[in-house]
Amino acid sequence: MSAILVINSGSSSLKYSLIDVEHERELASGLIERIGQETSPVSHTVRRWADGEAAPTMLDATHRGEQPVADHDAAFAVMLEQFAVHGPSLEQHPPVAVGHRVVHGGARFFAPTLIDADVERQIGELSVLAPLHNPANLAGILAAKAVFGDVPHVAVFDTAFHQTLPPAAYTYAIDAELAREHRVRRYGFHGTSHQFVSEAAAAFLGRDLGELRQLVFHLGNGASVTAIDGGRSVETSMGLTPLEGLVMGTRSGDIDPAALVHLSRRAGYSIDDLDALLNTRSGLQGLAGRSDMRDILAGREAGEEAATLAFDVYVHRLRAYAGAYIAQLGGVDVISFTAGVGENAAAVRAESMATLGFAGVEIDPERNASRERGIRRISTDASRVTVLVVPTNEELQIARQTAELL
Repeated sequence: MSAILVINSGSSSLKYSLIDVEHERELASGLIERIGQETSPVSHTVRRWADGEAAPTMLDATHRGEQPVADHDAAFAVMLEQFAVHGPSLEQHPPVAVGHRVVHGGARFFAPTLIDADVERQIGELSVLAPLHNPANLAGILAAKAVFGDVPHVAVFDTAFHQTLPPAAYTYAIDAELAREHRVRRYGFHGTSHQFVSEAAAAFLGRDLGELRQLVFHLGNGASVTAIDGGRSVETSMGLTPLEGLVMGTRSGDIDPAALVHLSRRAGYSIDDLDALLNTRSGLQGLAGRSDMRDILAGREAGEEAATLAFDVYVHRLRAYAGAYIAQLGGVDVISFTAGVGENAAAVRAESMATLGFAGVEIDPERNASRERGIRRISTDASRVTVLVVPTNEELQIARQTAELL
């Protein structure tokens, strides 16, 4: 059995997954958080698949604890310890490759890429476009190579799926020479999720991916929507950075740039102040003091004015993007919701689709309210547009792309 180890290295976290690529089964996964702090929460989940089962029926065993983890090298040592103590054995399932999530590939990387010294250098150079992500991704790559030095390492970029955007979609209307010099353009993010979900939707419906016009709403703490025509990304809401577009947990999404100039002049906000405002004190957090949609929904149910307004602003933005992207596609065949909010918040799905009857969207309230796991239809049988809930699996997508490259 061939196993691929998938690594998602954050600035203070290490997320990992060991995947049997032949059967597309996750054997184990784990998360090490608060790296560099006094103590780090550690969780490791072992998936036990029933013999002969093709469907994802699993018996999970999760092990949790806390211990000091000084840096990413130490985090990899902890990960190896988790495999050794709780399983599965890496001697019995040795990784044939390591796939790494890298957030920003700029315009240079448009496909899974074998990592060598030059690729490492370029990932580092692109840190100017993703200072919170690429340095951490690179730290994970270097730490993984120190442990798994005898297998190929592959970078899978969040931005790669969006390299098919046409110039009209990725070009900002600013001074062209300045934009070229400083690489200012739309890049898009959540690409592995958008690709996985669009392909899974086509497979679920038994339709040819190449004939479908799709919208995919990836709604988590970070949120984005992508218009996908025949399997190709043609428009997406995130831009130069993951800040643009939809309302998110702590990020503002779209805002008049002049508002920032106004805050600088009138409130004395520095560049760093504005950066912190837009990324950590905005979105649902800024509107209602809570960044988790579950808390917003509970507050709305209780009649809280701030929570109700936050929900309404969130949904208003979703409707606006849905309408705009349907226009860009010239119609839509499939709309999919994924990630934490998209998969679990029935009210968000219902309200964001409520005004799209003109486009052929009709939601079935009972199907939408169902807590059934897995991919499922939430539109009526009569709806001209199929609306789905599709659980995303970015780790599996990274494993697939790593295997395909090898």
